[in-house]
Amino acid sequence: VFGSARSLDDALQNISGISQTNTLGGTQDAFIRRGFGENRDGGILTNGLQTALPRSFNATTQSVEVLKGPASTLYGILDPGGAINVLTKKPARQFSGEATLSTTSFGGGSGSLDLTGPIAGTRLAYRLVADKQETDYWRNFGKTKEWLIAPSLTWFGDDTIITASYMYQDYSVPFDRGTIWKADGTGPIPLSRSTRLDEPFNITQGTSELASINLSHALANDWRVTVDYSYSRNKYSDNQARVTGYNDSNGNVTRRVDATQSAETSYHSARVDFAGSVEIGGKRNDLLFGAQYDYHQILRTDMNRCNSSYLFNIYNPSYGNVSTCSTPRASDSDQFERLKSPSLYVQDSLHLNQRWIIVAGARYQYYEQISGRGRPFVLNTDTSGGKVVPRVGAVFKLNASTSFYANAARSFKPQSSFSSFYGDLTPEEGTTYEIGAKWESAGGLSANVALYTTDKKNVVYNEVDNSITVTRTAGLVRARGLEIDLAGRLTRNWSLIASYGYTDAEVKDDPSYAGLRPVNIPRHTASLFASYDFGVLRGGDRLKVGGGLRGASNRAGINDNSYFLPGYAVADAFASYTLKMKYPVTVQLNLRNLFDRTYFTSSIGSTRYANAYGEPFNATLTASVRF
Repeated sequence: VFGSARSLDDALQNISGISQTNTLGGTQDAFIRRGFGENRDGGILTNGLQTALPRSFNATTQSVEVLKGPASTLYGILDPGGAINVLTKKPARQFSGEATLSTTSFGGGSGSLDLTGPIAGTRLAYRLVADKQETDYWRNFGKTKEWLIAPSLTWFGDDTIITASYMYQDYSVPFDRGTIWKADGTGPIPLSRSTRLDEPFNITQGTSELASINLSHALANDWRVTVDYSYSRNKYSDNQARVTGYNDSNGNVTRRVDATQSAETSYHSARVDFAGSVEIGGKRNDLLFGAQYDYHQILRTDMNRCNSSYLFNIYNPSYGNVSTCSTPRASDSDQFERLKSPSLYVQDSLHLNQRWIIVAGARYQYYEQISGRGRPFVLNTDTSGGKVVPRVGAVFKLNASTSFYANAARSFKPQSSFSSFYGDLTPEEGTTYEIGAKWESAGGLSANVALYTTDKKNVVYNEVDNSITVTRTAGLVRARGLEIDLAGRLTRNWSLIASYGYTDAEVKDDPSYAGLRPVNIPRHTASLFASYDFGVLRGGDRLKVGGGLRGASNRAGINDNSYFLPGYAVADAFASYTLKMKYPVTVQLNLRNLFDRTYFTSSIGSTRYANAYGEPFNATLTASVRF
């Protein structure tokens, strides 16, 4: 309805129970779902498979779906809060194309091209997506530069469809950890939100690629087999002036110059599903049998650490007095992790009658994991094991538009640490119970309500110990909540998206943090957006306008809860005008943060020196032509 999403954060702003967490200086997607989640936690999928992509939303994205709670257990090693699945554009058998140009009030813009259609005389169809972006960062320095090329090809057989695709992306983005919170917890330091505390060389540069193949084959009696495989890789290097201290009395900032050079993350992910229906004892059974294999590897070679500290004063900021670091710290370099994880799963949806459905399933998850670091290399984690992860539920269909459900599931997630201090970490394990209702009108308006509770033990969190980030685990974290989502058409002209999420998350068992709230989890999230479609105007043109609010309550900014990021409410609006022509042209203006509110989206959680600002007021003008 509202269009012009630029990132996964934009795409998810109307979904209940989701908040942003530590994004590694704005370089990676990172979301908490129903009280659990972190960056690189495997919870963001592309076409149902885990990948190495740091940012999963790009010009190839067709749509985004959110799989919450027990419903996500079919997708491998995941947090109990759920998964975010990004679906990509596929070749079509009818020719079409779209060219788009946009510009932003921050400066710069982007352009993209999307072409698809059949290859004459064959059963093949192609798609080609290309995108280039160069925009100024909204703070006092920085620039985002990205380009992407993504060809794909589909073969349409009588019973079989095979799609092969490839995406390559080159990027250079600001590495910005935000601002410092005062030691007394009362708020950020007295500095303009546009003034950065690092250096112009705070940049992450890299390349990402994703190659995938999908096969779908129809068998007899409405059974179907699908095979999915993807290989992904992300290679990057970064430099940063990292804030390690601050003097509230005089405004002096202590910084250490760091760098990560020649880092690479790679993923192989494969999945085979057999799905169909059979009658057993006169009852319909929708069956799913499947197997999955995931392999991922992380290598960070030179971890450069310059030991000297450099002073920077917030009342007289001066840049360019330090240079990048080229000195590897032997004890911290050659960070390596490898995880192999095969699994088998089965699920049965038993239709007792026209109203009752019983769902039961289980997944056996095996893993082998090693990790360590250092020159010479020190192996810190060397572990393996397996676990049966069950799921059970029931659905009651009150009528054609309304249904109620209840389910329960276990979750399981192995974990590791590069640090030699802690050795093997016990896998995270969780139990979730959920009840809810779903309603959908004939006109397309839908609503979901859910109540859930999750207990998860051995939850990972990070702390800073002598300027080194180390990994620890909390004994038990509990998250309970309520979620309400409403979306669709109210009338012929009016459309609505509304959501509310209540998340009560608490550390229940931990020697340091029992009774405290985990970081970056607001108790309340909400959004309300409406749009009005004026329909066909004189001459055949069309006009849409819309706007609304999104916001969250306060969130713990650090593990010990010594400060909280304040709550916020932000207003956005848009107007879209489509000119009726041989090739229709649409011009859309998006206004974000209309009242220029200062707010914070997330913190790093382990120190008070990294708190990310939300964007100030900005406008994006987009023009696209379809042909």
